[in-house]
Amino acid sequence: MNIDLIQQVESLMAGTLNNIQLERLHNVLIQTFGNEEIKDDEKDYLTSFIAAKRVEGCSDKTIRYYQATIKTALDKIGKSVKRITTDDLRGYIDSYQQESGASRVTVDNIRRILSSFFTWLETEDHIMRNPMKRIHKVKTGKAVKETYSDEDLEVMRDGCDNIRDLAMIDVLASTGIRVGELVTLNRDDIDFENRECIVLGKGNKERRVYFDARTKIHLQQYLNGRDDDNPALIVSLQKPHERLQISGVEIRLRELGKRLSINRVHPHKFRRTLATVAIDKGMPIEQVQQLLGHQSIDTTLQYAMVNQANVKSSHRRFIG
Repeated sequence: MNIDLIQQVESLMAGTLNNIQLERLHNVLIQTFGNEEIKDDEKDYLTSFIAAKRVEGCSDKTIRYYQATIKTALDKIGKSVKRITTDDLRGYIDSYQQESGASRVTVDNIRRILSSFFTWLETEDHIMRNPMKRIHKVKTGKAVKETYSDEDLEVMRDGCDNIRDLAMIDVLASTGIRVGELVTLNRDDIDFENRECIVLGKGNKERRVYFDARTKIHLQQYLNGRDDDNPALIVSLQKPHERLQISGVEIRLRELGKRLSINRVHPHKFRRTLATVAIDKGMPIEQVQQLLGHQSIDTTLQYAMVNQANVKSSHRRFIG
């Protein structure tokens, strides 16, 4: 009997036996008919999985989130990965939700990460059955996420007391870039002639984004008025004019919104607003996806909310 026949036997028994039983069957078949070394059950699979994610290009933030989520689950369950069952995982997810009071979105994120881990284990032949396969997506309600109105944007622009904040708002509003992409931009990244720039997005993927004439004018005014030699596009107002960080952008916008009585002013809301406006004005969803740098078109659809007035108008136009 060769390895192909051993694998055939294991495949036929996969629907009947659990992972630990399949492992025992595998060991018996190998010891009886083959000469392969039995794999060590105590191997650090999490480290190997994280390495695989790093090779795939996941960001450091994503990798830390994956590692912490999986490690917490494994520590709580208290079993080696080959002995973990569907009931173990379902029980852990349920107890986490009950004890932490986390939202369904957070719970589904945990489910998704654990599913990725055990799917990888199965693909790499570390386990023969994926215990996450029978744990389905957590149903989450779709809350209506706010966008800025045209009036909100104009009030914010008029309310800026310095050219830097005005330029920053215009860049966020016209490009739809992430705040993390904004703070990593340098002066040399900006192509004023073509009103475009290349940003480094999630997974270290580059993409081209565009800005309007108003943004070009305000951005040039801001850069021409600076007396520092920092290569960063956006820097702090106070000397030594260091590169502005994500927290600095968030705090500045929050303070601006509070002063102007605009509800929930934060960087990501500009991105969602751009997506919504673009779709409402007829931009093909595939182009919006490319503009925002989304890997999945479903993510783009989650960002954008269709204007109800446009739905009513289209109903009258197409249905009557």
